[in-house]
Amino acid sequence: MTTLPRRVPFARAIITRILLVVALGAVAQLLGGCASLVAARPPPPGLFHDELFTPSTAPIDTARLFAVDDAMRSYLHHEITGTKKGRDTRQILFDALYRRDQLKLEYDAVITRTASETFAARSGNCLSLAIMTAALARELNFSVQFQLVDVGEVWSRAGNLYFSSNHVNLVLDRKRIDTSTGYSLNAEHPLVVDFIPISTASAARAKPLTERTVVAMYLNNRAAELLSAGQLDEAYWAARQAVATAPDFLNAYNTLGVIYQHHGDLAPAERALRHALASAPDNTIFLSNLAQTLDNAHRPQEAELLRTRLRLLEPYPPFHFYDQGQEALARGDYRRARILFQRELERVPDYHELHYWLAVVNYQLRDLRAAERHMQAAIDNSTARDHHDLYAAKRTHLRAAASGAAAPEAAPGLAVPGLAVPKQQ
Repeated sequence: MTTLPRRVPFARAIITRILLVVALGAVAQLLGGCASLVAARPPPPGLFHDELFTPSTAPIDTARLFAVDDAMRSYLHHEITGTKKGRDTRQILFDALYRRDQLKLEYDAVITRTASETFAARSGNCLSLAIMTAALARELNFSVQFQLVDVGEVWSRAGNLYFSSNHVNLVLDRKRIDTSTGYSLNAEHPLVVDFIPISTASAARAKPLTERTVVAMYLNNRAAELLSAGQLDEAYWAARQAVATAPDFLNAYNTLGVIYQHHGDLAPAERALRHALASAPDNTIFLSNLAQTLDNAHRPQEAELLRTRLRLLEPYPPFHFYDQGQEALARGDYRRARILFQRELERVPDYHELHYWLAVVNYQLRDLRAAERHMQAAIDNSTARDHHDLYAAKRTHLRAAASGAAAPEAAPGLAVPGLAVPKQQ
């Protein structure tokens, strides 16, 4: 993502996380990532430095990740297996997941939840929804296969953390007799459960994931979320647990490296990132974070060698045009800002914050119709309830201004530079 130098300022990191459809001078990856799984091997010696971090006050119990509680069992009994006998129970569950008049699931990217937490909240990001679906399906005696689906990286940001998110779905198959119907269903075709539409080509490239890797993805997501919340000690223990759970899941080493970097432990950060990069030498996220670590360690020549390679692999890094658009906005050059934000939007067409800023600049340019369109797109594409409510409130201000209730220059809530967007997934 010109051949202009890649600017990676101090206090910017990239993390990858996994969604179901997943820093200080680095890029943080939350779950997943293409080429993130390699032949299993133990973590390198000296990778973990527990003595640098306060022991966790809330250790993550992954044994509870797929646990089904009484409320979930009751739901399955009354709404799934106890109704519509003779139908494929998988299809009944599938319909309940997709139809808003049944489970009423809501997408929420703020936190990655366990199966029971997701069911209780009736919301979660895609990995949370996949974990909950798997738990319900297994309670119904179905086999479950998680898959990593290549839909291209989806980028988002929160402060100095940049998030790259990948996609996981799952396949339900019946390996045993369905006791609710008495039919043997071994010959039926598997049913793919996915919470976003994917192309046929992406579906064909899906790669199976072990449950061990999915658990590591959950831990990695939590580590990134804790890091974003400033809870460095808890983030370390989650990332450490992710590495220990699936040593072949490279994104966990990247997250661990970013946590070390934020903590000021540059030698351990370099060790973790170099380990990931050794198995994925063209991974631009690992390269960017390692370059920033070397910069912070006052080794600019080594960092520049990595950035030279980065410019070849990724001439326009994530949010390149967004950053330029913000600079134009600060100068009051709204036309230039609009061009740059639109160019970034062409790369990430569903990113809510870009739609918001396009609403801002179109508002300043007196194109209220375009401002309304982009504000609505920001609402529609928001991935957390607080984002949705914030954008809805700002749309109210915009409409008041458009109706003459407020002058464009003075419309509350649309001041430039403007919006502090909370962490999102």
